[in-house]
Amino acid sequence: MQEKLNMTMKCENFVVNAIGRRVPTIVNGQPVIPYKGLRQHRPTGRKYAPPIPTCIDYPDDGNKVVSSLAEAFKRCGLKDGMTIGTHHHLRDGDLVNNTIFEIAHQLNVKDLVWAPSASFPCNEPLIEHLQNGTIHHIEGSMNGDLGRFTSYGGMKGCAVLRSHGGRVQAIQDGELKIDIAVIAAPSADAFGNATGAEGDSACGVLGYSLADMYYADKVIVVTDNLVPFPCMPFQIQGNYVDYVVVVDKIGIPEKIVSGTTQVTKSPDRLLLAEWTAQFCVEAGLLKDGVGIQTGAGGTSLSVGLHFHEQLKKTGQKARFGFGGTTQYLVKMLEEGVLDYILDAQVFDLEAVSSIKRNINHIDLSVFQAYNYHSKGNYTSMTDIVILGATELDTQFNGNVVTHSDGLLLHGIGGWQNCLHAKCTIIPVPLFRDRIPVIVDNITTLCGPGELIDVVVTERGIAINPLRTDLLDKMRGTSLPIVTMQELKEEVDAICGVPNKAPISAKDEDTVAIIKWVDGTVIDSVRKVLE
Repeated sequence: MQEKLNMTMKCENFVVNAIGRRVPTIVNGQPVIPYKGLRQHRPTGRKYAPPIPTCIDYPDDGNKVVSSLAEAFKRCGLKDGMTIGTHHHLRDGDLVNNTIFEIAHQLNVKDLVWAPSASFPCNEPLIEHLQNGTIHHIEGSMNGDLGRFTSYGGMKGCAVLRSHGGRVQAIQDGELKIDIAVIAAPSADAFGNATGAEGDSACGVLGYSLADMYYADKVIVVTDNLVPFPCMPFQIQGNYVDYVVVVDKIGIPEKIVSGTTQVTKSPDRLLLAEWTAQFCVEAGLLKDGVGIQTGAGGTSLSVGLHFHEQLKKTGQKARFGFGGTTQYLVKMLEEGVLDYILDAQVFDLEAVSSIKRNINHIDLSVFQAYNYHSKGNYTSMTDIVILGATELDTQFNGNVVTHSDGLLLHGIGGWQNCLHAKCTIIPVPLFRDRIPVIVDNITTLCGPGELIDVVVTERGIAINPLRTDLLDKMRGTSLPIVTMQELKEEVDAICGVPNKAPISAKDEDTVAIIKWVDGTVIDSVRKVLE
């Protein structure tokens, strides 16, 4: 495990990695490894382990409740330069993360690293704490105003973006050492056992906080629903928890539902969904016992509805639905066309309630789902994954964090991890707001083209030439099979070739790096010039 080093320089010692992107080998004072190619990096050493605790230091009656979050931080020894880990299960309704750094500011603590499993627009107030020095940099997703602030060079340090599985890998390997984890829990007991399934702020599951629970030096559970011991069935184990804090409210559950968790009504997007489903049927992918992940975007949800109808029509059944859960996946389970939901995150309130009433709706650890430094994970066993993208190039490389203007407006989520499925399909419009989605060179490379199998657009479907099996299966189809180069030429004829975004070419203007699932650096993000 690397000790914390001097963080005066953002990024140093740039090289060209195996996929042709210029990346640093030192980030925020710590050495990093450039991307070596698919399946080329083998980790060494042993997993990181936090200090050994003792029951001597904890109350015999099991009551770990302290008076306030500020008091918990004082007892945890909060100091300059520490890393604070948080989760995002309350999504845009979260009321805890901003409070953490307001307290740190009041305690005059500086240069903290925030390591969220994701950020949301509700975290925009943290820009103030990036400006006043409370937060040095963020190691997690950028969204909305936080992304814009970072893109224009506002962050003191260099942001580090990882996938959901990449975050688990980094914490497990000691690459990202969490000093203090704060777990917002909708229900908890005084010992620290906690669940996301019960309480007024119920968010379903707490799977993204398990890495923090296992590996952080100190763990604080914050709840607005303290229940008598034992809180059952618990998702967070009190034996890993140092302190429990009770507050009035940890979140607004209605804001778990975001604008992306609604089925699309766009005719073009509906066509994408129809063609995607038809492709899966004709290619023999949608079959009895299939494992699927369709995601929570509007087009992906529509694809899921088609899958539901097709399975029902043929009398077949999917074995598992994987990834973030919505009401549509719950309906598949309850109507008998799906055996299991494997769930590390819920996207709407129907899914929250499902985890309580359906025994085959299983709360899942991200270690099982996405961690690449483990003895296998679930993604490679998933038959069909439906994903989105902000950009794709003619070599099938994908971008999900920036648009062509260079602004960091999205996190990676589980996108990189899901690329390892048996068939990865990306339904996308050919252009958005007259800006091409298919380009010669993507702005930020998040996933190598070898892992993207099919791209579905309203002007045609491109199959990766590496997938000769799919090309053979689709011979004679009524679907419009084309090449990525043909899609690129068509979108250029419609939109023209836009001017390049005003992005700095200077190494010293690197504002973020993109980690691959194995912990290596696949790309850099440079400052957008105003």
